[in-house]
Amino acid sequence: MVRTEHSIVGQVYEAKTDPEAADRLIGQYMGFIRSETVKFTHAAPEDGHEDELSIAMLAFYEAILSYEKGRGAFLPYAARAIRNRLIDHYRAEKRHGNVISLHTPLGTEEDGGELLDTIPDTVDHADAYETRTASQREIQEFGAQLAAFGISFSDVADNCPRQERTLAACRRVLDHARAHPELLDRLVETGRLPMNELAAGSGTDKKTMERHRKYLVAILLAFTNGYEIIRGHLRQLAPAKGGSGK
Repeated sequence: MVRTEHSIVGQVYEAKTDPEAADRLIGQYMGFIRSETVKFTHAAPEDGHEDELSIAMLAFYEAILSYEKGRGAFLPYAARAIRNRLIDHYRAEKRHGNVISLHTPLGTEEDGGELLDTIPDTVDHADAYETRTASQREIQEFGAQLAAFGISFSDVADNCPRQERTLAACRRVLDHARAHPELLDRLVETGRLPMNELAAGSGTDKKTMERHRKYLVAILLAFTNGYEIIRGHLRQLAPAKGGSGK
């Protein structure tokens, strides 16, 4: 079991930056994705739940992007992501009106049709695919930029502050850098963190910055080239309050 989970984690980390690896992983675990969808809908996707299966696939992909080793085994993590996405989907459907059941029969029972059958498929599958492709491209580009600094995605996750006060200190560094974009430019141009200026301007101890240099480099780089998706994932790396460590 441990060896299997270790293998999955390796595939997940590869899929974070390799679109083809992501497609392979999704294909490999389509049975799992389908099973989690059926658990939630209590019906096969072919029985009017194709949208839910599409949402589950996207949730699985999002789980790939946001997963880090410290979050436990990947498959339970992905299962929770799928369930949460489906819950959000059902809540959105309910907010948009549930006065009339979509399974209301049309005409007589012999007709066999339901109101659901008359509603066109409004899910823009092409747009969803384009969004996933854009995410993959952004992650690849960001990964290459990190690699130029000798940093990997797993390095960033491992180097993330574990205490709220340390995380707050890193945020002060980010705020100062954003207020002085010339410091961000210097980071990109020289490949070095302008430690003295950032420490003095943010009031953050240089030893704290040095301990979390890889995390700081990553989060500062995320604000140099419009990495909107990446910024969201870096924020997710932050632990819940009360975490231990430095």
